[in-house]
Amino acid sequence: MKIRLTEFSDNWALMYEVEAQFLKTIFKDDIIKCEHFGSTAVQGMKAKPVIDMIFIVKDIEKIDSFNEEMKNLGYEAAGEWGITGRRLFRKGGENRSHHLHFYQFDNPQIERHLIFRDYLRSHPAEAARYTKFKEELAKRFDDTSEYSQAKKAFVKEMEKKALVWSGEARKLNAEE
Repeated sequence: MKIRLTEFSDNWALMYEVEAQFLKTIFKDDIIKCEHFGSTAVQGMKAKPVIDMIFIVKDIEKIDSFNEEMKNLGYEAAGEWGITGRRLFRKGGENRSHHLHFYQFDNPQIERHLIFRDYLRSHPAEAARYTKFKEELAKRFDDTSEYSQAKKAFVKEMEKKALVWSGEARKLNAEE
């Protein structure tokens, strides 16, 4: 799939909200919480215009029973797609608009994703550095799979900083 890196859009938050409300009518009480994450959730960041959403659920195994219904709603069920315990649904085919990441409430991937998002929201200079890196990669790679692979080490390094920051932020909040 071709990379579509675009300027930040205020519409992304609305796209998240509309889809979240709709999907809550499908999954009902199976959803504990829903979060917008990834670059489209960080003010000012350039991003592929695909809304990443985390759905925290009670029982991940139950999510598989929705595959056919989700297909009828325009979603492709991709299973774990490289992350143990996740269920991924993609909407929009070659012009994807949403990625839904379902995790059971106790999956450690949830915290990793949300801490990274919050770190970028709290550190605009780091968000700008990440955007610049993504722009450079988008010039070098046409395909999203190559682009995603090329940014892995950079993202891992930023995630480490985010985890350290999160620990410090929690200490400060506990002292207040």
